[in-house]
Amino acid sequence: MTITTLLPDPADPRLSRMVEGVDENGQPKSISVIEERPLTIYLNSREIVTAMTIGDHPEYLALGFLLNQGMLKETDQVTKIDFDEELEVAVVRTAEVTDVEDKLKKKTRTSGCAVGTVFGDMMAGLDGLSLPDTPVHTSTFYDLSYQINHTPSLYMETGAIHGTALCQGREILAYMEDVGRHNAVDKIAGWMHLNGIPAADKVLYTTGRLTSEMVIKTALMGIPTLISRSGFTAWGVDIARQVGLTLIGRMRGKKFTCLSGQHRLVFDQDLSQVPDEDKKQRRKGAGHD
Repeated sequence: MTITTLLPDPADPRLSRMVEGVDENGQPKSISVIEERPLTIYLNSREIVTAMTIGDHPEYLALGFLLNQGMLKETDQVTKIDFDEELEVAVVRTAEVTDVEDKLKKKTRTSGCAVGTVFGDMMAGLDGLSLPDTPVHTSTFYDLSYQINHTPSLYMETGAIHGTALCQGREILAYMEDVGRHNAVDKIAGWMHLNGIPAADKVLYTTGRLTSEMVIKTALMGIPTLISRSGFTAWGVDIARQVGLTLIGRMRGKKFTCLSGQHRLVFDQDLSQVPDEDKKQRRKGAGHD
């Protein structure tokens, strides 16, 4: 099956709009701002959560959220995903009845932008988890960083948004954006599931902080390497070390720091051949620590 690369569409009129204001000198100024709208997610007839999102790829977001929360298993048969744009509702339908009551009894507000929510035990599923020891070449990091920083995106158009890219080698397979980094990752998870994309040889690249939530979601998706332009949280590092995830942060210019899973790294990049990051691109992710 041929998979079409999925990239941001900053020209989509639904995702941003122009707003008039004044600048620091009191002069009229018009800027593009990101749209934000609710999406209520149902699993069959059960309402699960209302998430704030930019509104693109609601089917991927709904499915990925349920998968990453453990409310759906990889083996569950998804028969249909309905999206009602007027009601702003996405319904994921399965062949068998799914019991989510235990998950709904306990929820945790996360550190994610736009207020993320995790249901049930955040650490559930990590016990005994074994991630594949797929080696990753450091030369690919710099290629991917350059590509992502130069891909037309809503971030470059409006700011106030996070991006997450699923990569294989030097290729970007899917690049999602949203007001919360957790939403962007969930969209990736939904896209992978619907397209049957294996995780063992993939890298996840994000512009957001490497928090416990990001590490847990990446690990449960089966992706062995997570890279960010931003920094780490201590719990995120602890969990990455527990599950053996390769965790790389502060990936800017020639520099990066790996705090977990160093055994996968193949240091094949001649750093003298890596250009310094220009000021325009340096701002991307600079405020996300």
